Amino acid sequence: MTEEVGLVVEKGSAAGGSGGGISVRNPATGEVVGVVAAQSGQEVAAAVRELRLYQPEWEAMGAEGRKKWLLKLQDWLIDNTDRLADVVQSETSKPRVDALIDPSFAVDLLGYYARRAGKFLADEHPSPHSPLGRIKRLTTAYRPYPVVGIITPWNFPLAMPALDVIPALAAGAAVLLKPSEVTPLSAVELARGWAEIGAPPVFTVVTGGGETGAAVVDSVDYVQFTGSTATGKRIAAACAERLVPYSLELGGKDPAIVLADADIDRAAYGVAFGGLFNSGQVCISVERVYVEAPVYDEFVDKLTAHVRELRQGADGREPEHELGAMANHTQKDIVARHVQDAIAKGAKVLTGGKATGVGTFFEPTVLVDVDHDMACMTEETFGPTLPVMKVADEAEAVALANDSIYGLSASVWTGDKARGERIARQLNAGAVNINDVFANLFNFALPMGGWQQSGVGARWGGAEGLRKYCRKQAITAPILPTQQKEPFWFPYSTGKLVFALSAMRAAGARGIRRLGVRDVINTVGGKGN
Repeated sequence: MTEEVGLVVEKGSAAGGSGGGISVRNPATGEVVGVVAAQSGQEVAAAVRELRLYQPEWEAMGAEGRKKWLLKLQDWLIDNTDRLADVVQSETSKPRVDALIDPSFAVDLLGYYARRAGKFLADEHPSPHSPLGRIKRLTTAYRPYPVVGIITPWNFPLAMPALDVIPALAAGAAVLLKPSEVTPLSAVELARGWAEIGAPPVFTVVTGGGETGAAVVDSVDYVQFTGSTATGKRIAAACAERLVPYSLELGGKDPAIVLADADIDRAAYGVAFGGLFNSGQVCISVERVYVEAPVYDEFVDKLTAHVRELRQGADGREPEHELGAMANHTQKDIVARHVQDAIAKGAKVLTGGKATGVGTFFEPTVLVDVDHDMACMTEETFGPTLPVMKVADEAEAVALANDSIYGLSASVWTGDKARGERIARQLNAGAVNINDVFANLFNFALPMGGWQQSGVGARWGGAEGLRKYCRKQAITAPILPTQQKEPFWFPYSTGKLVFALSAMRAAGARGIRRLGVRDVINTVGGKGN
């Protein structure tokens, strides 16, 4: 997505921290709704040192001990849902329904990982590959990285932190969260909730811009970043310099393929929701649509009619609108540039196509007569646009869908499930939803990760969602009584070596080569002693 680690922000009155304060504004009205500290690199380093002091006790508590605190946080989120939605709305101007999704999503994820962490992190005892190995008990243990740094964007200011903070805490790591300076207030509320329930001090939020984000990358033991591909590359380079592991969810340009045998009504509703939810400010938004020629006109007519029905505006506590404002003027300007570029190159606007003139609102837009020479089909827009392109057949649709540097997710709309699955396996995307959008986002047992320049690594995926925040430790322990020395130890005994090497060959080779004892004897230089 288009979020950067640090944007140019307006400085307001100091709110603690040596870097002064950052004013947070409601994008619909421009009103200042809060001020947070612009924390320095030294303050970030101090926060990490503090987390390191408490993390060993948090890890030693075990999954069951941590479960108690995670479920207390879940209770706190439920009890404070309305107030949290108020905060989300204040800094994003989301519709009320969308603002309520953030805390509800966090509640669901907390329940999933709090109750399964014990099973997911349990020691594993793999079977030895060879009979020689059966004298040892083999163990794979999962030990958390001490401090995990999480940097999140502005599009879901409470849900985005929850996506990664929750599994990292469940894994036993301490967590340092740096939210976007555009929408930091919800993350601050999440940290306040952690403190209010009396949980161990293993979760800290630091606020600020680029300097703060860079300090997080320079200080922690593992980095999880969600944001732009350009910034992700810089973070990857910084992590490589320190040999620190990282996971990146980056930009997307998700395609939707509508085939002639699809339920066109469902496809039109689904594509509209997939492209316009949160005003298109979702990493896995539908950003380009390929429709087979026989149903192209019908689909475009139904899609356009549905988009024209949508209500756009600023909600209070009562839900009245489907679409809210863009997060900031920079993002609104990107959307406007993509639309104008398309028009200049021959595209036609069927509805929308311009900013409303109020705050950062941009009208939901349907574009046709588009092609891959236009920015709206190749660059991440991250806004409420739906460019639709006619294709001859499924082969052309797949080829165009794969004609992208990105590969986050995709959707296929068809009346034939087998056909949909066959096409899904041809798409270069980390997730494909058949006759749906975003379905993978609500199934934590599945991995969520991007291919190509959409990222490295994945979040969730059942047990892997916790194990990504852990170091794997291999432990061997003897099963049988031990001898004074092993056959391979000094000083070498040819006879014992012949036996051991012959056993290795017999276990690993095939056919008559398994019986090559004479070759082993010749290799070690004699018949043994």
